[in-house]
Amino acid sequence: MGRYVIRRLLQMIPVFIGSTFLIFVMVYALGDPVAALFGDKAPDPATAARIRKDLYLDRSLGVQYLHYMGQILTGNFGTAFNGQKVTELMAGAFPVTLRLTLVAIAVEIVIGIALGVFSGLRRGRAVDTTVLLLTLVVVSVPTFVSGYVLQYVFGVKWGTATPSVSPDAQLGELLLPGVVLALTSLAYVTRLTRTSIAENARADYLRTAVAKGLPRRRIVVRHLLRNSLVPVVTFIGTDVGALMGGAIVTERIFNIHGVGFQLYQGILRQNSPTVVGFVTVLVIVFLVANLLVDLLYAVLDPRIRYA
Repeated sequence: MGRYVIRRLLQMIPVFIGSTFLIFVMVYALGDPVAALFGDKAPDPATAARIRKDLYLDRSLGVQYLHYMGQILTGNFGTAFNGQKVTELMAGAFPVTLRLTLVAIAVEIVIGIALGVFSGLRRGRAVDTTVLLLTLVVVSVPTFVSGYVLQYVFGVKWGTATPSVSPDAQLGELLLPGVVLALTSLAYVTRLTRTSIAENARADYLRTAVAKGLPRRRIVVRHLLRNSLVPVVTFIGTDVGALMGGAIVTERIFNIHGVGFQLYQGILRQNSPTVVGFVTVLVIVFLVANLLVDLLYAVLDPRIRYA
């Protein structure tokens, strides 16, 4: 196991370099950060040249990228165009989005897996068909529609939830946004769990467990569910980074100043250091989540061994 972890960590290095290089090139090559600073006004050539030199933009993209990676190794993700350190923006945004993501993941795991097991054990019945139809509806409805509807119903009409999140973003205030953020992923988790449960319910090892007279609860939890969670864990692991980076719509609806809000502002204002810095951290989140998922495979399925 130890050698496998070391090998995976080494494999993550070229993936990280390749991903961040592509992001860096796309952000800095497809736009002019200096021109964005001046808006509609044409900058003075001398002033623009001085700013480019101060921001290290007068060098080639390769040299700029190497300079950026050197800064990252020292914990410096650059400075936003408003003069604020990108790390300061991260310190305020990532904890909020992390709490929001944890709420969404908890909703996915608890409700999604429970519905999937309930539906999979009743394959072909009316309950199974109803769950499949509901998940299809949830997947089909855009997040901005479900978000505004739930905000109006629970936050404005009934008053059971906060329609707008305060700057502190307490955990209780993030319950409704977390549900909105998790809805689409919850539907996929439900359908994945349902399909996996329905397939494994006809496996030989399950018939053997039934023939031995084991209690139904033990058969479902220790044998059926455990072996059915591998594809679900794969999806949830990759979904962690997607939820953190894709919460732009949800954070806009509920006025949450998290990662999605900062990315939206950075893209809108062509604030390249902010966009590149935040996406770089999201790449790290993706890589770590995938590593943890691979390690969980051996826990869920004893047949999987790492050398």
